[in-house]
Amino acid sequence: MTERTVLIAQISDLHIKPPGQLAYGRVDTAVALERCVAALNEFRPRPDLVVISGDLADTPTVEEYEHLKRLLAQLELPFVSIPGNHDSREMMRAVFPHAFALRAGPLNQTIEIRELDLVLLDSSVHGKPHGELDAPTLQWLEKALAASPDRPALLFLHHPPFRAGIWHMDRQNLLNAAELALLVRRHPRVQLIATGHVHRAALTMFAGVQTTICPALNHAVDLDLAQLRQPSFKVEPPAFHLHSWFAGEGFGSVVTHQVPIGQYDGPHPFFGPDGKLL
Repeated sequence: MTERTVLIAQISDLHIKPPGQLAYGRVDTAVALERCVAALNEFRPRPDLVVISGDLADTPTVEEYEHLKRLLAQLELPFVSIPGNHDSREMMRAVFPHAFALRAGPLNQTIEIRELDLVLLDSSVHGKPHGELDAPTLQWLEKALAASPDRPALLFLHHPPFRAGIWHMDRQNLLNAAELALLVRRHPRVQLIATGHVHRAALTMFAGVQTTICPALNHAVDLDLAQLRQPSFKVEPPAFHLHSWFAGEGFGSVVTHQVPIGQYDGPHPFFGPDGKLL
């Protein structure tokens, strides 16, 4: 990779429980995070940053966040995080004071990595499963995007601003997506909108920008597009997203890779010692 390439790993929906407890009585989310951390540490070339796009804890409790902090201490890469609907802003400030200091309100952030800006939005609504960007956040986002109009930017938030087709998740996505769309269209430097929340990978266009949902590293929401079942989950192969930004004409380009977590057969060569295709 060249110096003009930026790699951003995105993980989402960790749902860490107190030590020894399983999510929904079945899923060991701590072990899932340990596997993910090991995969991130081993990945080459190394990502410049890991973005955790919400639902770090499950209930949430201070005990869960302290457990999360111990698990993330094994991560050899720098990371940043934003809240999801399962999180507490106050607890996140307490556990990660270096990231959020003592400022009140939404946990919005901007981060510069060489020629690229990352804009992290807090879409959480206290005590509610749905997402919303409140007026101060929208004002903050307008100002942040207007500050450097010639630099490309990637936006991260927890709640998707579009329907995924899974009925019980769609009713708790970003409720004021239209307001975000108007703002994004005014700032063409936005090259990607990356979200989480739905626990499975998805891709669409929103406000003229490619928009993704990151898969979870533990359990997946059942892909029930026909509304046949009650809200359910499955244990499917876990993965994370790797967003590769390449410098180039205009604002450059972004490619998102889905990277499976775990050990799989290979890699195996396509060609033999004689140079012929096997």
